[in-house]
Amino acid sequence: MTFQQELSSWFAPRDAKTTPAPPAVGSKAPSTSKIQLSSAPSIITFLRHCGCPFAEKTFLNLREVARAHRNTSFIAVSHSSQQATDSWLASLPQAGSEPDNLQVIVDDTCEAYAAWGLGVAGFGHVLSPAGLYGVWKLGREEGIWNRPTESGSRWQVSGSFGVDGMGVVRWSRPAERVDDVPDFDEGAAAVEEVGVKL
Repeated sequence: MTFQQELSSWFAPRDAKTTPAPPAVGSKAPSTSKIQLSSAPSIITFLRHCGCPFAEKTFLNLREVARAHRNTSFIAVSHSSQQATDSWLASLPQAGSEPDNLQVIVDDTCEAYAAWGLGVAGFGHVLSPAGLYGVWKLGREEGIWNRPTESGSRWQVSGSFGVDGMGVVRWSRPAERVDDVPDFDEGAAAVEEVGVKL
């Protein structure tokens, strides 16, 4: 990681894509070549850049919930490069312990992010006082601090979604701020409840 790479993460993407609104509960899940949904219920989380403490907290939570819900598919999407994503994953606690129902997809062109309504964040989203306090609090309480950022943008909006086995969105959580870490137990319950009713 170089100083230039770290600095580049602060620049807003020049080729930002026009995005629709994030899919609402009850709508059909967006279709992209990057994300292939199966007939199993799925939880998809679009991460902030690799190196972000909230991306790390989100991924660790996702991994833990995936272990407890083996009949649900869990997908983490990174917009950092493949090399940066692999390096970041290897640096995390219990690296390599991901269960079989969790996969990581690299979307460094942000095509899938855009399809799911996740575009470029505004100033208040990234640098709100509450979000900055959240960085300090997460580090202080859980020891999760910023890691080197080799690629990706701090301005990319993150978000998480739950899709049932019929391809319908049952849980929608686009991030409201950088420190918005989703409740994956809530998402898993939403998509699995539909399967029980069917």
